[in-house]
Amino acid sequence: MGKRFITAEDVRRHGSGPILVDDQTIVTPQAAHAAQAAGIAIQSVGGAPYQEPSPDRGPDAPRASGLLSKMPEPDREGAAGTGVIVTAVGRNRPGILAEITVALGEAGASVVDISQRTVEAFFHLVLTVELRGETDFAGLKQRLDCLGGKDDYTVRTMHEGVFRFMHRV
Repeated sequence: MGKRFITAEDVRRHGSGPILVDDQTIVTPQAAHAAQAAGIAIQSVGGAPYQEPSPDRGPDAPRASGLLSKMPEPDREGAAGTGVIVTAVGRNRPGILAEITVALGEAGASVVDISQRTVEAFFHLVLTVELRGETDFAGLKQRLDCLGGKDDYTVRTMHEGVFRFMHRV
């Protein structure tokens, strides 16, 4: 049997008392937020607090992992700029876009394209960025990945070559 999901709507319909989930159930971030706001506990069937299950990477995971580990590190030789994909996901609040773009600007990066969507109180942001001059990919990644925080939002930085490899058809 496949994974089951608990959504914010499920929490709103539940009413009161704890929500019991098994190890095959995934609670969406929106559902966790709705449960916290309503004072509803989400617990494993045994009574322990809910723990997000480990991701199932699928049957091709070992082969893909072997391919990705052999990909070269991003370099700047012979390129006008290094393409970088920056994603941010989390609870929406004023100033998140500013925090990210200020960090990019201070690092000497240039935003080429941007896409942002908001669903309920959560946002998803994707930026295509070009690194120019002496901008260091590893330094930029470290700087951006530490923005936000566990309860606010998460930023991930990926070399465009890796992103294209992962999303090829």
